Amino acid sequence: MVTASTPSPDHLRLLVKVARMYHERGLRQPEIAERLNMSQARVSRLLKEAADRSVVRTVVVSPEGVHAELEEALVKEYGLRDAVVADAGGAGTDVIPALAAATATYLDATLKGGDVIGISSWSATLLEAVNVMPAKTNSVAHEVVQIVGGSGSPEVQLHATRLTSRLAELTGARPVFAPCAALVHSRELRDLLSKEPDVAEVMQSWGRLTLALVGIGTLEPSPLLRRSGNAITPEDKRQLEELGAVGDVCTRYFDAEGRPVNADFDDRIIGIEPDQLRAVDRRIGVAGGEAKVAAIRGAARGAWINILITDADTAKALLKNP
Repeated sequence: MVTASTPSPDHLRLLVKVARMYHERGLRQPEIAERLNMSQARVSRLLKEAADRSVVRTVVVSPEGVHAELEEALVKEYGLRDAVVADAGGAGTDVIPALAAATATYLDATLKGGDVIGISSWSATLLEAVNVMPAKTNSVAHEVVQIVGGSGSPEVQLHATRLTSRLAELTGARPVFAPCAALVHSRELRDLLSKEPDVAEVMQSWGRLTLALVGIGTLEPSPLLRRSGNAITPEDKRQLEELGAVGDVCTRYFDAEGRPVNADFDDRIIGIEPDQLRAVDRRIGVAGGEAKVAAIRGAARGAWINILITDADTAKALLKNP
């Protein structure tokens, strides 16, 4: 049981990460602050807390449930900027609660102010993350922007809206909604919608992003995406399989090496373009579970993400067959 004096596993994970970077890898505090996108004062406080809690002695000791070695191995193997590995409790466990908690802690620690955050609209994991994320006392973001169409079936529309509005509320930012579907019926309709003032505004804001927070999907749409009406059809799925696609970020599909695949429905998507996404400085991908290993690997190989938040079993699978 976690009490007021007992830090959460996610906070312990952050203590261990900072301590290892400083004591074992010899990085200076300003370097650590830059790499983890936090203030130098916070790095100093975390190092002191690590010593107070006996995390730092003559060596760095990882508490149970903290996977610093896996995180460092993922960074090295896939050329990531950072990695967070959550302990989800073993095979067969629902990984969403652990990933959500890890994501909330990571954002709480690394959002410093002035960020323009792009967020994918249809992720149950990201929705759970904002549900458990604490509110910041000061504004740490300028805007929270939907980077793929956020309109869908009325019964699930509120999920996409809440995800964006709640993250904006927590970070003191202005929410910017994409008032259209992610996948429309024709290229002509996409072109017409793109000229609408509200849609044009959100598309222009994609060029200002400093951080993208995205889920990583497989060819099998998630229940939330399917219910939204933005999922691909069975015919689209068959074509993607023929093209060698393994996963997607914001409805942009890629193969096992992370190369974009050109599906027939690409010109019907209202969402951030692949090159535009990969130009964002920090691209946080949140995903886990056995079914998503190939998709996560492709997303990392193709630089769709450069920060990964996943679970321990998935991390081991990614390192077993990189």
